[in-house]
Amino acid sequence: MDQVNWKVEGMTCSNCALTIDKYLRNQGATNVKVNLVGGEVIFDPIEKENEEKLHRGIESMGYKVVDESVINTQPVRKTMNRFLKYVLICAPFTLILMLHMIPGVHAWAHWLMNPWLQLALCLPVYLLGMSFFAKSAFSSIRNGMPNMNVLITIGASAAFFYSLVGTLMGQGDRFLFYETAATIITLVFLGNYLEDASIDSTQRALNKLAKSQRVMANMIAFDDQHKESIFPIDNMQLRSGDLVLIKSGEQVPADAKILWGEATVDEAIITGESLPISKKQKDQLIGGSIVTDGTVKAQVTAGAKDSVLANIVNLVKQAQGEKPPIQQMADRISAIFVPVVLGITAVTFILNYIFLGQFTESLMRSIAVLVIACPCAMGLATPAAIAVGLGRATKSGILFRKARSLELFKNIQQVVFDKTGTLTTGKFVISSFQSIAGLPDEELKQLAFSLEKYSNHPIAKAIVKEWKTKNEIRWQKVEEIKGTGIRATDKEGNEYWAGSFAVADKLTSDESHNVYLLKNNQLIGWIDVADEIRPEAADTIEYLHSKGIKTVLLTGDRKAKAIQIAQVLGIDEVIAEQSPAQKLEHITRMNAITPTAMVGDGINDAPALAKATIGISMSDASQVAMQTADVVLMNNGLKNLPTALGLGKHTFITIQQNLFWAFAYNIVAIPVAAFGLLGEYGPTYGALIMALSDVVLAINSVRLFVKKVV
Repeated sequence: MDQVNWKVEGMTCSNCALTIDKYLRNQGATNVKVNLVGGEVIFDPIEKENEEKLHRGIESMGYKVVDESVINTQPVRKTMNRFLKYVLICAPFTLILMLHMIPGVHAWAHWLMNPWLQLALCLPVYLLGMSFFAKSAFSSIRNGMPNMNVLITIGASAAFFYSLVGTLMGQGDRFLFYETAATIITLVFLGNYLEDASIDSTQRALNKLAKSQRVMANMIAFDDQHKESIFPIDNMQLRSGDLVLIKSGEQVPADAKILWGEATVDEAIITGESLPISKKQKDQLIGGSIVTDGTVKAQVTAGAKDSVLANIVNLVKQAQGEKPPIQQMADRISAIFVPVVLGITAVTFILNYIFLGQFTESLMRSIAVLVIACPCAMGLATPAAIAVGLGRATKSGILFRKARSLELFKNIQQVVFDKTGTLTTGKFVISSFQSIAGLPDEELKQLAFSLEKYSNHPIAKAIVKEWKTKNEIRWQKVEEIKGTGIRATDKEGNEYWAGSFAVADKLTSDESHNVYLLKNNQLIGWIDVADEIRPEAADTIEYLHSKGIKTVLLTGDRKAKAIQIAQVLGIDEVIAEQSPAQKLEHITRMNAITPTAMVGDGINDAPALAKATIGISMSDASQVAMQTADVVLMNNGLKNLPTALGLGKHTFITIQQNLFWAFAYNIVAIPVAAFGLLGEYGPTYGALIMALSDVVLAINSVRLFVKKVV
């Protein structure tokens, strides 16, 4: 069954994500992944009534839940960010309250200092703020995981009620801090909006993919008289078997197979391949790609939820929800951050009151500590960098199934390659041939084609493709002997063979050739084929060597062929003629010595891919290999391996930089506020600084989009 996939709106800090994670696990949910950056919550399926209970439980904590596993066929309207809406509502009241802070204004605007007027201006802001912050704070405390909104609620409420008491008691100017309460709420709303905008920028590559999932399609239908008609339909309503018309310039609405027509297709959004690809009848089209030229009729092969694009988007979302090892420390600190800050706030108030003897000044410094502290920075440090790293990888045609792979790449000291389909294309080409007993080359080619056309063996197909001729031999009788070759008899009664060494073992001791040709039990020639080396393989190996990474060829193929390819590419070590079990043993041994990446594409590579520190497969690999691998290199094959390595290392560097900033900010900012170094408007400045702190992380993370990683 598919996993439950919810979009949870309203998570503003790492404590929010931890609260939801803890709640779901306590309620019995398993395999829970909560992605603060994208807002995705994913867990294994449970009974429907329990799922509804969890839905209600999360919403009772002040969050909004949207079930993303349900396809919504209604058009999605873009709405204003709710935090921006709150800022626009609060800003006019707050700005009027802050006018008296401007030098010279106080002299002509005495009316601004009327406590009842300030109460009237502050009250709408405070009530709106508490409808969000207090509700979230109460829910987080109830669930044993106090979040940042606890700090904001206490800070703003302390300033508001201190001022309210002064107003009711007629104490005048000395008790007026309504602008502090309003400013804290407005600036934190502004910070939340900036945080959302920053996260959106880190998500832009994934958002581009997600938006590509929804388009209008031209569906083909037939009436009772079998007359064809075409009508528009939302592609989310397409199902496997439906017929669609796709014209030049249109987006392919779903995975489909061409039934009629030819087209040139741009699949860059899916594979990272910039050059358009020619497609003809029976070829597959990937939903989300663009038909740049031509018109085709196609049959849908997968609905919206099961398309290649949807699976890629879901895999990236799940990867973002994964917690790499480096985030565990930040999560542990975030979990105790709010109680620690509350303790520091209490100590700040007590010590300042003891040494200063002023209640108001001590209270303002305590409030400044509350609002300047930022657990969000620690919670966002890792997810923001991972979101950008995964986004750039997806755009480049690299699919990370697990976010932890990004971090693990930094330790890789050796890369192990399979041969066929990995370093080579898996497509055979004729490398050499030899005619014997005076047989002309053209006749040998004619004979080989006429025999091999009756075989489906990959080597036979390569010979037929290269030596195709219209002047083929007509056989009286022809049959394929499995594991041996093709045997045929012509009209004159001559017997011919095209087969392995087994058909010629009594005629020659040379078993180095791929195909032997015989006539009436006499050897008349042989053919050698070679697995075509990927054009990007040599550059990839050279890059790895330039980074001091050891390369190993681990294959089940014959040792002589493996050594030949290794010499051409400059691979350091060759281990050949290995079974899947032996491959697994070698990877286990190598991993014990140093972190090892394994690149493979076949079913026989799957155990080794699973055991390696990082398993890497090609997009055209077997399904078993792709499902086992941590990383899938899309259309460009090995060409993207250096980018994957570079992105992994630079993403980890960015995470380290973000965490340094997050810890350094709080270590410096909290004492600055506690010692009153922010001045008389400390809470206001503290709220502004806190609002901008997360933006620094986002900007540093977004640099990954343009940073040179190779």
